[in-house]
Amino acid sequence: MLDQNIAREVLQEAVRTGGDFAEIFMEDRIDHNIAMRSRLIENVGSNRLHGAGIRVLSGTNAVYVYTNDTSRQGLMNCARQAAAAVRSGKGCIVAPFIARDASRPEEFRLLPTDVKADVKADKVRQAEAAARAVSNEIVQASVNYTDSVQDVLICNTEGTFVTDRRVWTRMSCGVVASDGVENQSGSESPGAMMGFELFDERVDPEQVGRTAATQAVTMLHAPVCPAGIMPVVIDNGFGGVIFHEACGHSLEATSVGIGASEFCGKLGQRVAPDCVTAIDDGTPANEWGSLHVDDEGTATTKLVLIENGILKNYMIDRLGSRRMNMPMTGSGRRQSYAFAPTSRMRNTYIAPGTDDEKEMIATMGDGLYARKMGGGSVNPATGEFNFAVNEGYLVKDGKIAHPVRGASLIGRGSEVLMRIDRVGSDLQCAQGMCGSLSGSVPTNVGQPMIRVSSLTVGGR
Repeated sequence: MLDQNIAREVLQEAVRTGGDFAEIFMEDRIDHNIAMRSRLIENVGSNRLHGAGIRVLSGTNAVYVYTNDTSRQGLMNCARQAAAAVRSGKGCIVAPFIARDASRPEEFRLLPTDVKADVKADKVRQAEAAARAVSNEIVQASVNYTDSVQDVLICNTEGTFVTDRRVWTRMSCGVVASDGVENQSGSESPGAMMGFELFDERVDPEQVGRTAATQAVTMLHAPVCPAGIMPVVIDNGFGGVIFHEACGHSLEATSVGIGASEFCGKLGQRVAPDCVTAIDDGTPANEWGSLHVDDEGTATTKLVLIENGILKNYMIDRLGSRRMNMPMTGSGRRQSYAFAPTSRMRNTYIAPGTDDEKEMIATMGDGLYARKMGGGSVNPATGEFNFAVNEGYLVKDGKIAHPVRGASLIGRGSEVLMRIDRVGSDLQCAQGMCGSLSGSVPTNVGQPMIRVSSLTVGGR
């Protein structure tokens, strides 16, 4: 993607005025999407993204400039603009490059760019038809198919010169059920860092449609959830969004490095019961949030954040490493070349425990079983959060009584961690897009079923 001699020249120009580190991130990305709604294919589109960003560091000061002109002259102009903003520091010499290719072509057996649009559209039609077949109360079914093939080059003044290919494929289905008075929705959005073989190995489009539609119909006939403080069992899979949002963001150097996290200064301290171990792992093959190298060219890691209740690590990018005087963890990520990298989650989950799922509910008394979580909001500095429960069930005397709608979970991340008293054994993950300072990136969230002994439930 870039000649090494030109790369060296550009990097040297970037640190000419005093920067002590410079980096080039170049990408060439092809995206495809197909959207279907109300039995009609509404959109078939493709997009190509091409450009490069140059970052210069001087201590903990950072300058980022980007361009879609990746000619030698375009990159040199970009480097001069970055250098012009740095007028202090000792400067540096570009180290000899150690070139390597981090790509793993064996992981992608059928590149989406090699699959015809009508074949992709057929998968979309299967999901939409299956959703509508669930009930005559289904009034709308929308299905989106997306895929991306991203080639990147990352090089820096320390001698890194690494290329990589990332491939993502995903299907999302959103369904609306109505009885003529009330509307309720359901959704399902599986994906993986895989090619089109996703549909042979992991994802059945018809099941995607049925799952989303069944959720919508179930919630349509559910009464409103009562509000109060009660025990809550949160199911596996997307239930992990609670840890991701309420705790995970507070463990990123983005927050910790500037003192804006409730977990600042707590390494080695107890932040959860013994039954809780939490991990952020960028290494598993084909997982939605995995990377071969991060967007700073650092090898990804399996990072234990919390081990048997003790806080062990933070997620740290290069700039965070300088601010915190701690090693990088392969957690630097960005949406595209138009964003400077920062510390981000990858595949983040609560590790499997040993508790029996049926016993969790049988011994909880009266409470809420949150089968599927939705979106929400969190303040990383305080850990305060509010999340919707997309599919919930009221529990009476240790037995699931009936579905309820309109439930939300309200609390503070550090407090909820300490109230987890059961962790099941069946770990499942689900896919999402996480937004932060460096844009939107694919992340997995996950957990086995867990029980929180006391949590505020919003409802009626």
